[in-house]
Amino acid sequence: MRVIPSRLVVPVFLVCLTMLALPFGVRAQTTAAKSFKTNCTLCHGDDGSGNSPTGKALKAKDLASAEVQAISDADLATVIAKGKGKMPAFGSKLSPDVINSLVVYIRHLPKK
Repeated sequence: MRVIPSRLVVPVFLVCLTMLALPFGVRAQTTAAKSFKTNCTLCHGDDGSGNSPTGKALKAKDLASAEVQAISDADLATVIAKGKGKMPAFGSKLSPDVINSLVVYIRHLPKK
């Protein structure tokens, strides 16, 4: 049997404790931010404005705009999952939980 060196026990314990102490919302925001960066920034840009070269060419919506923010959470989730117009569907690539976290992320864009 292998024994963990005592000098590693405290740091490992602190890392685990820190992860448990972080509110779920903070961890979810991190996941949503990563998903947004991976799947959305090509067209919508880092800030969601749609001002990326691809976004300008496709006339991508500004996700912080009043028009997009007025769309219900359910309808935003549907657009992400099924696509709309030139926006591709992500329902086969992203889980419903990730899609819902992206909706929350989009809701926070105007506040940044």
